[in-house]
Amino acid sequence: MSTPDLNLLVTLDVLLAEGSVARAAQRLRLSPSAMSRALARLRETTGDPLLVRAGRGLVPTPRALELRERVGRIVEDAQAILRPAEALDLQRLVRTFTLRTSEGFAESFGPDLIARLGRQAPGVRLRFVQKPDKDSAPLRDGTVDLETGVVGGTTGPEVRAQALFRDRFIGVVRLGHPLCEREMTPSLYAAGQHIYVSRRGLDKGPIDDALNRLGLERQIATIVSGFSTALVLARNSDLIASVPERHTGALRAGMHSFPLPVPTPEITVSLLWHPRMDADPAHRWLRGCVRDACARDD
Repeated sequence: MSTPDLNLLVTLDVLLAEGSVARAAQRLRLSPSAMSRALARLRETTGDPLLVRAGRGLVPTPRALELRERVGRIVEDAQAILRPAEALDLQRLVRTFTLRTSEGFAESFGPDLIARLGRQAPGVRLRFVQKPDKDSAPLRDGTVDLETGVVGGTTGPEVRAQALFRDRFIGVVRLGHPLCEREMTPSLYAAGQHIYVSRRGLDKGPIDDALNRLGLERQIATIVSGFSTALVLARNSDLIASVPERHTGALRAGMHSFPLPVPTPEITVSLLWHPRMDADPAHRWLRGCVRDACARDD
């Protein structure tokens, strides 16, 4: 079965609206003969004469009357689809966006981000979900709108990424911890009992590599999957947590933080999204809000 020529819908819409081959031809900037040929094709396609002679004019058939309103709506919808998106009315926008973030991001940047959205688009809600891995499938299948994190080898090659901020790891202990009053040295740091954060259950990382180059090794007392858990444990024990400085700012309130006594590489936290959302006005606006919220914390 051959595919129908959808361009005929526009012709049919104008013919039924004008009720005249000559006027329809003028409106579509066609010659009367070309419009007559188009009407012949429509009659063949629909199996109905559509417009029949009545005196000196044409009148629609019952089938044409049935189609007139439907065709008008279809053409109008098609034209709307093919036009550039209209200006975004934030005050009338009603939408829920899902953000997948690492632990600490929502606590550190969420309050300002939610306040921004509340002022600009009161009908928008944010849903924060945990990020157990770096799999890009949730962005790809649309269950997640935006994601934050460090771009890695498992990040989908098609995923868009924009740097939000650079971060570094610091050490954190409870107030009153013996380390609070002492000058931190590599040896002193390594001698403590440490909490290691790893979603994959590893017990070594860049900090351990830096200590090993000095002939030192830290004692890992426990391994946890997130920074907030590490900070809760450190707050209520003599354990040392090593966490990203900016990423955990709100979680570290009331605790003692110190620069690590060994050099470790900075990390770049990026905003990630799927390219099909590039041109979506609401999504583009949300990306700007996230960038602004993170920039304000600089």
